[in-house]
Amino acid sequence: MKNTRSGEVIVVGSGVIGLTTAVALAENGTRVRVWARDPAERTTSAVAGALWWPYRIEPKALARAWALQSLSVYEELAGQAEETGVRMVEGVLGESRLDEQLSWVAGRVPGLRAATAEEYAGTALWARLPLLDMPAHLRWLRERLLRARGTIEARSVADLAEAEAPIVVNCTGLGAHELVPDPTVRPVRGQLVIVENPGIRTWLVSTDANAGTTTYLFPQPDRLVLGGTTDEDDWSLTPDPVVAQEIVERCAALRPEIAGARVLDHRVGLRPVRDSVRLEREVLPDGRVVVHNYGHGGAGVTVAWGCAREAAGLTHPTASA
Repeated sequence: MKNTRSGEVIVVGSGVIGLTTAVALAENGTRVRVWARDPAERTTSAVAGALWWPYRIEPKALARAWALQSLSVYEELAGQAEETGVRMVEGVLGESRLDEQLSWVAGRVPGLRAATAEEYAGTALWARLPLLDMPAHLRWLRERLLRARGTIEARSVADLAEAEAPIVVNCTGLGAHELVPDPTVRPVRGQLVIVENPGIRTWLVSTDANAGTTTYLFPQPDRLVLGGTTDEDDWSLTPDPVVAQEIVERCAALRPEIAGARVLDHRVGLRPVRDSVRLEREVLPDGRVVVHNYGHGGAGVTVAWGCAREAAGLTHPTASA
């Protein structure tokens, strides 16, 4: 298709990766249009538990650098929590210890320490980390993009060649499976139960290696998010009532007050898992450039700003392929 909008960048995808990347571009003076098949509130990002912590993402070294950049942004945004949806919240990361694998974050997260026996019955860490209210955060990202004169268009894309711009940024997440196509991107299904918060103020993540389960609870201003599941290669978006009951029971075993909490909603999200994040510049035969930024697994929120800034840099004419 003939390029009729020289100098413009089209970002395909309106999840946290797409919107953050679009903001990074727009605030750097680039004319940006976001093409979104679904509104942000219907993306996988809207379902995310959204605790800042690297989860199911490779390569580790790059992911840690992206995560630390994002952490700095979230710490700043937490100063306007009601607007941005970002809060710094204390909690327990079960089955974790301060060792060499966590040396990269040990000096960066204030107050990171071993949890006491009263805080958790087992080896765990106590930390104060960003916790995002994703519906609120996605709304804020959208408004920030519009203030920077970016635009958002409801549009389904069957082929990246449809984008009539010299530079396209592919932030389609799981959609890249068909769109690129990239069969190495696959879903890891996560089911959540949303309940009324019975007064819980701290988050908790607990892993049972024997049962193969990860249980978590994340307090949001108007609800408590309970999880979860890691169902490999499962494309179903339909909540399973049996699984939902199991999630509530596992969470209640950790915090008994959850047992009587009224259920508000059931949600399912498909994490876009890949052996490693694809963040690279591709020059097409017709000279157009595609910057790929997808495959972040369950850590899209954690690395969003670091990846967005790198992707924005790759749109520059002097960037290497």
